[in-house]
Amino acid sequence: MNSTDDIFNVTVFASLKIEQKAIFDAYLKRFSSLQDFLGAKIFPLLIELSGIGSSKMTEVLYHIEKEGIIDDLNTWIILREARNELEHDYPDDLKKALEDLKFCIDAFPTIETYYFNAISFAKKHSD
Repeated sequence: MNSTDDIFNVTVFASLKIEQKAIFDAYLKRFSSLQDFLGAKIFPLLIELSGIGSSKMTEVLYHIEKEGIIDDLNTWIILREARNELEHDYPDDLKKALEDLKFCIDAFPTIETYYFNAISFAKKHSD
């Protein structure tokens, strides 16, 4: 594979060695886990730590957006939908799987920002 090859092209991806494909598979699993962990575990804890408290996920997300941990609720929902899509295998639709892979790679800076925002928020409220 050359550095100019488009790995999101079905033909190029199909020609990759299994070890190369495994790297992308691992990335998708980590992306999914990080998105899930932030939403299901970290965000509710941050709201509790701040003293706001909330038992409903819709309220948690409202406060997470209001506090600037996420920039936009719609973006979070799109990331959540992508995470849910990753739970399904596309053995017969490599093109769809590669589109999801590209989306997740492109979305990494957003997830990373949310992660760092969560750390900053926790530090601010734990002092």
